[in-house]
Amino acid sequence: MVSNSSSSTFDELKWVIQIRRTLEEELDDDDDDGIPVTIFMVPKLLMASDPHSYTPELVALGPYHCWRPELHEMDRFKLSAAKRAKKFSPTNLQFHDLVEQLSRLEHKIRACYHGYLDLNGETLAWMMAIDASFLLEFLHLYAGELKILRRVSSRMSHLMDYAGTKPAHNAVLRDIIMLENQIPLFVLRKMMEFEFESSEQSDEILLSMMIGLFTELSPFNPTDGIPEIQISDCAHLLDFLYQMITPKSKEPSEIIEIPNEIEQSPQISSYRKRIAHRSKQFLKRLISFTKRAMQSQHVKTIARLPWTILSTIPPFAVLKQPAEILFFREQQEAKEETESQNPNSNPNAYRVPLTEEITIPSVSELFKAGIRFSPSHGGISTITFNAKTGTLYLPTARLDVNTQVTLRNLVAYEASSGLGALVFTRYTELMNGIVDSDEDLRLLRVGGVIVNHLKSDEEGAAMWNGMSKSIRLSRVLELDKVIEEVNEYYNGLWRVKMGRFVKEYIYSSWPLLALMAVAWFLFLIALQAFCSFFSCFRAIPPSRS
Repeated sequence: MVSNSSSSTFDELKWVIQIRRTLEEELDDDDDDGIPVTIFMVPKLLMASDPHSYTPELVALGPYHCWRPELHEMDRFKLSAAKRAKKFSPTNLQFHDLVEQLSRLEHKIRACYHGYLDLNGETLAWMMAIDASFLLEFLHLYAGELKILRRVSSRMSHLMDYAGTKPAHNAVLRDIIMLENQIPLFVLRKMMEFEFESSEQSDEILLSMMIGLFTELSPFNPTDGIPEIQISDCAHLLDFLYQMITPKSKEPSEIIEIPNEIEQSPQISSYRKRIAHRSKQFLKRLISFTKRAMQSQHVKTIARLPWTILSTIPPFAVLKQPAEILFFREQQEAKEETESQNPNSNPNAYRVPLTEEITIPSVSELFKAGIRFSPSHGGISTITFNAKTGTLYLPTARLDVNTQVTLRNLVAYEASSGLGALVFTRYTELMNGIVDSDEDLRLLRVGGVIVNHLKSDEEGAAMWNGMSKSIRLSRVLELDKVIEEVNEYYNGLWRVKMGRFVKEYIYSSWPLLALMAVAWFLFLIALQAFCSFFSCFRAIPPSRS
C-alpha cells in the first residue's frame, strides 16, 4: 500500500510539473499559438475494421508507437542513421546541438500531436532527431535527379541493410505513410538544414525526395504533371501525399439534399399524379397480400402438396429440386437470414458495421446495360460521365501491396483533420459501390481503369470491398453529380425498367401463379381420370352438323 501511494504521489507531482511548464512555455512563446493538430490517432471505428493497415509492424516514428518492444529491433538502424547524419554535416554542429535546437521547439512539436505525449522535453527532442535521421536517410532513395550529391550515393550501402529486399522495403514504405507514424515536416526541414549549407538547397532536395515518394505510393499516375505544392504548407508526409492526390473542392457547399422525384416533374398534372399514386398503392397492397398469403403455414403446406404428389411420379421427379428452388426460395432466404443472426453460425457476425454504401449499380450491371468504362488520364477531379456515349471516365488506379494501407490512411487523415469535403473518401466509396466481385474488377482492368499488380482480380475486389467508409456523412458535389448522372442514365434504359417491372410485380407473385397452375393441372388430371372411369364423355350426345 505504501509503494502504491508513493507511486501515485510521484505521478501526480510529475503531471503538475509538466502542466506548469507547458503553460509557462505557451505564455512565453506567442509564435506557437494556434498551431493546428495534424498527427491524429486513428478513429476507433476505422482501426477496428483493419488494425493491420494503421499499426506499424517494422519501424516506429514519433511518440505513439515508440515503446512497443517488437519495434525496438530497428533502433540500431536509427542510431546508425543519426551517426551518418552527423558525419555528412558540412557545419561544425554536433548532433546534441541539433537536439538542443529541437528542444526549443518542444511546444510546437507537442501541439502537432492529437494524443497526450507522456514524455519529457529532452526525451521528445532526442526521439525526433533520431527518427527524423532515419526517415530522411530512407527518403534519399527517392531523391530523383538530385542524386548527384555524394552523400546520397555513399549512403546506399547502408540503406540496403534494412531496405535491400523488396518485402522489407515495402514494409518500411507502409510504416512511414501511416497516420500515427508521422513526424512534423518542420522537424525534417530542421534536420535538412543541419546537413546542408542553405535552407533553399535543403528544401529543394527534400521536395525532390517527397515527390519521388509520391510517385512510388500514389495509386494514380500523374500524367498531367506534378502539382506545385510548397512544402512549407504541408504538415507531414501523409499530408503532402494527400494534397498531391486530392483536388480542392470548387463548390462551397458540401452537403446537398436530393429533392423528391414528384417535385422534379411539375409538368405532370395533379389528376395523373393521383391515378399513378393510387395504382402504385393498389399494386403494393396486392403484392403485400400475396406475400402474406404465401408465407402462411396453411398455404405453404398446400403449395408443397402438389409437388410432393408429383415427385412420386417418375417423369416429374427430376423437376422437384428445380421447382423448390424457384418457388420456395423465400423460405430459403428466410432461413439464411435467421442463420446470419446467429453469431455461432455466421463467421461475419462480429464484423464492424460500415456506413451505407453508395447507391449505384455494379460494374457488371452497368456493363450489361451498355455503359462502358474508360480511363480519364488524370486524378479524382477528372471523374466524369458522358451521357451521349454512355461512358464513365475514371482515373487509372494502380493496385499493389502498398495501395490498401495508403488509401486507408488517407481516408483516416481526411476524416480526422476536418479539411472540409471528404473528396478522397467519396472516391473510395464510389469504387466500393461499383466493385462487388472479381468480374467487376476484371472489366475495369480490361477497360484500362485498373492496373492490377496483385495476385488476382479477386484480391483486388476484396481490397475495394473492405475499404472503410467515412466516420461522418458528407456529400461532394462534383462526385455526387457524376453518380446521379450515371443512375439517371441507367434507370432510364428500357431494359432496366422492364427488368425491374418483372422482378417487382411479376416475379414476386410467381409462387401464387405457379400454385394456381399446378392446381389447375391436377384438376385436369383428376377430371380425366374421373371421366375415364365413369365414361362421362360417352354420355354427352355428339353435336349434329
